[in-house]
Amino acid sequence: MLKIIVCSLLILLFLNTALCCNCGVAADKPLIRFGVIPRYNPVVMYKRYQPIMDYLTQNTPYRFELKISRDYPEAVRFLKEGVTPIASLGDVTFIEASTLYGAIPILKPLNQDGSPFYRSAIIVSKNSPLQSLKDLKGKNMVFGSPHSTSGNLIPRYMIWNSGVKLQELASITNLKHHDAVAKAILKGQFDAGAVKDVIANKYMSHGLRVLAYSEPLPSVPFVVRKEAPPEFIKAVKQALLKLDRNNPEHKKNMADWDDEFKNGFAEANVTDYGRIFSMIRDIPAGCGYRCHK
Repeated sequence: MLKIIVCSLLILLFLNTALCCNCGVAADKPLIRFGVIPRYNPVVMYKRYQPIMDYLTQNTPYRFELKISRDYPEAVRFLKEGVTPIASLGDVTFIEASTLYGAIPILKPLNQDGSPFYRSAIIVSKNSPLQSLKDLKGKNMVFGSPHSTSGNLIPRYMIWNSGVKLQELASITNLKHHDAVAKAILKGQFDAGAVKDVIANKYMSHGLRVLAYSEPLPSVPFVVRKEAPPEFIKAVKQALLKLDRNNPEHKKNMADWDDEFKNGFAEANVTDYGRIFSMIRDIPAGCGYRCHK
């Protein structure tokens, strides 16, 4: 028994020493705070995003630390002030940062089909009598954050484009997270809600149904400040672009990443988001430039 205890202590000592050595190596690297908009509650955010920070720390000359903003505008402000030289933003939030501060998109995630697109989904309870967007007239609608692309801008555009004026909805409510929207529909608190497709897919088995999908939209970008050093951008792009979801080892590395990022990445360009710029301008009674300017 004593021998077993001694061996166990030696193993623990070895593991602790190894971890400390790794920490020392990482600590010697320049610190980079990686900004993220609050897509979920903070506990879920750390669970889904920390593995990406660990990967970037291991595969670049930098040490990455997650910096979750309290709201969407704060994420843009962190980028502007240099608190975060790189961030994962929504399409609309990126456009704000690009328009106001010259932020540059460098990468966009791939979906499960291997394409750099996603869709917004308008969801209802699976037992809802609603069958089309036109049926939303006179109904209570819940959206995501006012600065969310898939949770607010796109679904407002979808409803307006279907012929239903936003003023014709019985009520409009905004919640902070996509998960909160889905749960509110499941609880019967609203007639319909708007979320990103990955969230709609997540809750379908719990009793949700998709009333309508948007057209494919360019994936939410990883963006950098316009002052970001070229060598930094190159290091991040090389680390993430080399990942191949068809490679078993890479797939294993990405298994614990957020669903939005576990299929790899493609290069991004500001021209990819031209359609989003147009949508912001087009909605006469939506968020448009009244929120995003």
